[in-house]
Amino acid sequence: MKVNLIKRNGNKIKKSRGAAIFDAVNILLMIAISMCMLYPILYVVFASFSDPTEFTKHSGLLMKPAGFSLESYKLAFENPMLFRGYLNTIIIILASVTLSMILTSLCAYVISRKDFKLKKFCTIAIVVTMFFNGGMIPFYFTVRDLGLENSMWALILPTAINTFNMIILRTSFESVPDALIEAARIDGAGHWTVLFRVILPLSKATLAVLVLYYAVANWNSWFNAMLFINDREKYPLQLVLREILITSDTSSMTAGESDQEFIGETIKHAIIVISTVPILCIYPFLQKYFAKGAMVGSVKG
Repeated sequence: MKVNLIKRNGNKIKKSRGAAIFDAVNILLMIAISMCMLYPILYVVFASFSDPTEFTKHSGLLMKPAGFSLESYKLAFENPMLFRGYLNTIIIILASVTLSMILTSLCAYVISRKDFKLKKFCTIAIVVTMFFNGGMIPFYFTVRDLGLENSMWALILPTAINTFNMIILRTSFESVPDALIEAARIDGAGHWTVLFRVILPLSKATLAVLVLYYAVANWNSWFNAMLFINDREKYPLQLVLREILITSDTSSMTAGESDQEFIGETIKHAIIVISTVPILCIYPFLQKYFAKGAMVGSVKG
C-alpha cells in the first residue's frame, strides 16, 4: 500500500499529518544540534564580559554574563603583544593569500588545459603530495637551510599552495566552456590573456572560497610559527593566544590588579573573542559565494 505524504487541496499542496510530524521532529532536532554547537561560543562570550570574582564563583551552565564587566577587554587591549600579533598576522595573511592565489591559479590553469601533454603525469605527481610528505624534521631542516628561520617568510612560502585548493580551482577552470577559450584564441589571445580576461572572471565564486580557505588557514596557524619564530616581536596572533592560554601567562596584563588570580580567567576568554571576531566579520561577505564556489569546484573529477 502506498502512503501519500502530500495531498493536493485545490491549487495548494497540503502535507499529511505524518509529513508534518516528520518536519517538526527534524526542525526540533536541528535546533537542538545548533544549540549544542552554539553554546560553547556563547559561553566564551558571556565569560569574557563577566566580572572576574563572580565568574570564578559560578558553576554549571552560563546563560548570561556573571556580573557584567569590561575590565578583561580593557586589560587585554593594554597588552602590546596583542596588537603586535594582530599586525603580524594581517601582514602574513595579505602576503600569503596574494602569493597563494597567484601560484594556485597558475598551477590550476596549466593542468586544466586539455592540450597539455604532461597533464596526467603532473596531476598524479601533485595529488601524491596530499598523501605523502617528508615529515616534520626534514621540513624543519629544509626551511632552516633556506635561511628562512625566524622570518615571516617561513610562514608564507612553505604553505604557499594547498593541493586540495588547487584541485578545486582546476576543476572550476575545466568547467569554463571551451568555446569561450577558442573564441579568445581566434582573436589572438595568449595564455595570460585567456587566464586573466576569460577564465578568472568566470571563476569568481571559487576564487572567493579559496581566499576564505587560505585566509582562515593562515589566521589559525600557529604550529609553523612555534617551530621557526624565535623573536617574540614576530609572533602571529595565534602564537600570542597560545602563549596566554597554554602557559596561563597573563601576568603582563594583570600586574597591579587586586583580583589578579580571578581576572586572568576572564582575560583568556576575552582574547579568544578578540582573535575570532575578524573572521566572523569577513565570512558573511563571502558566504554567498561559498556553496556555489565549492560545488562548482568539486562536481567534476
